[in-house]
Amino acid sequence: MLNRSLTLKLWLLAIVLAKALPMNSPAYGQIIKPIPQQPEFFQERMRQQQEERTQQTQEQLKETWLRLNLQQPRQQQQQQEFTRQRQELIRQQQFRLQQQETRLQQQQFTRQQELRIQNQQLRQDQQIRQQQQFRLQEQRRQQELRQQKENL
Repeated sequence: MLNRSLTLKLWLLAIVLAKALPMNSPAYGQIIKPIPQQPEFFQERMRQQQEERTQQTQEQLKETWLRLNLQQPRQQQQQQEFTRQRQELIRQQQFRLQQQETRLQQQQFTRQQELRIQNQQLRQDQQIRQQQQFRLQEQRRQQELRQQKENL
């Protein structure tokens, strides 16, 4: 009975230690040994699982490397292309604005020229009217003078 109790306590201690110690710990192998009936099966299974994890890790590393070394340059190229297109768009917009400003300046100049011409024509018309009025007045005065002479 005492032997059984001691065996049970040792098994409980082994279970507690097995949960407390990581599998890779050297103490783990000293406390819990593989089941003697099928040690090769478990060791082979552990080795396969480790190989699978290693292979998965290598694949993840490869994917990461590909993403960083292939996609990142592609992203850089896309970013550079986007930047180039954006700069081209800005350049075109600036060119359009310059054209529009030039058109507005031309329109303003044309309008000023038209106003100058209109003012010049108005002055000429005014001068012509003044000359005509002066001639009319002169003709009237001359006519009055003639009439006065005739009346004398």
